[in-house]
Amino acid sequence: MGEVTEKLLAYQSNPLRFDIPWTDLQVDQIAALNERFVERKEQIKLLAHRASEAEITQIKTLKDMVPLLFPHTAYKSYPESFLVEEKWDRLSKWLGTISPHTIASIDMDQIVDIDDWIDQLQAKGNYISCSSGTTGKSAMLIASEKDMDWSRVDTVNVFAWGSGVEPRQDRKLIGCAPVATVPKNVVISEAQYAAFANPDWPRWVYPVPPITVGALTKMVVMRKKIADGTAMPQELADFENTSEERQAILDSAIEKTADEIIASRDKKLMVAGLWSGLYAVAKIVRDKGYSAKDFDPDNCIYVGGGLKRARLPDDYQQFVHETFNIPAQRTFQNYSMQELNSGMPKCREGGRYHLPPWIVPFLLNEEGDELLPMGDGEVEGRAAFFDLSLDGRWGGVITGDKISIDFGPCTCGNRGASVRDNIVRFADIKGDDKIGCAGTVDAYVRGMS
Repeated sequence: MGEVTEKLLAYQSNPLRFDIPWTDLQVDQIAALNERFVERKEQIKLLAHRASEAEITQIKTLKDMVPLLFPHTAYKSYPESFLVEEKWDRLSKWLGTISPHTIASIDMDQIVDIDDWIDQLQAKGNYISCSSGTTGKSAMLIASEKDMDWSRVDTVNVFAWGSGVEPRQDRKLIGCAPVATVPKNVVISEAQYAAFANPDWPRWVYPVPPITVGALTKMVVMRKKIADGTAMPQELADFENTSEERQAILDSAIEKTADEIIASRDKKLMVAGLWSGLYAVAKIVRDKGYSAKDFDPDNCIYVGGGLKRARLPDDYQQFVHETFNIPAQRTFQNYSMQELNSGMPKCREGGRYHLPPWIVPFLLNEEGDELLPMGDGEVEGRAAFFDLSLDGRWGGVITGDKISIDFGPCTCGNRGASVRDNIVRFADIKGDDKIGCAGTVDAYVRGMS
């Protein structure tokens, strides 16, 4: 890792890391991007291909990096047949096109399903996480042990900064949503428990069966079969029965979680989940006769993601806060994504998501192939980032998000760049989302794997 990159990563635990003007960081960020490019261009096959196509030999400006940012769909570029037909050797080869590290050899005879494949890779230092695939094929993201170590520290730092809650091991942690059992989620959960939870108070884990990558993959494969009409009658019946059973478990989990919160009302709580799950639990708590007056006035809340298309009353946030007696300054929200390794926490005063020095922002046109003018006030465009902390894969990604970045000071007093809380997905705006380079990237990776 280069000297300038190390300099920017050293801000990880610096309390002033969000107070550095973007203009003061730009020279170092460009130098760090070039360090990363020189280091990785021969290690990541897809990066080498993109650099050759664009005739990029070094990074002198942010514009030079744009052709080298991977569309988020690059992590979905494996042929679906690899999953449907359980071609684990081919899937391993595909990983080799997007990672700088050698993919460990595995014992194919010991693999029954994708969870076995992931376990074998993880045992040799290759960590695979995957998205839920709710709108299509799952993204699979490879990470290294260094990435896991970074996440352990980053998750505690961003929560403490964004919520004002010090890691004093004085809270009971309550999960109000099912969480995918993927390496990064597991690492984050363990780190938060170690930092914020009273060790004598076990974490309340949302009482649903573990959501493994295998379970997510089976769901994606089944949806694909239903969509193309190849699902057999018995497969459809099993899928419907499983869906009904899951719904019954979820309904039960909501009430069990509400009962646990009521039973723990004498303790300082940290409740976590999506707004939809938090609201559902809060409603049952209210229905049972409990509200703010029954809870500690220093409770806090960790909200992950947005509404995820859930339909809630206009006052859903106020309802949740008032139910659990959570002060406004104890609410934590974070702008991040599986493709990145670091979070952008929302400040309490300005309500904006703040970029740390090691995340380099790019605002692109809708097609994702042109850099917009940045640095003067607020600019709106397609979000792209380079996370310099990433080790197990390339740090540059073009997202599906439309965002507004202000490059001036925030009302919270911090002078670094920040993202307005009006993030939307292009797919939700247009019903579809096409990134200009996605087709050529997909074709290249398929050809290599």
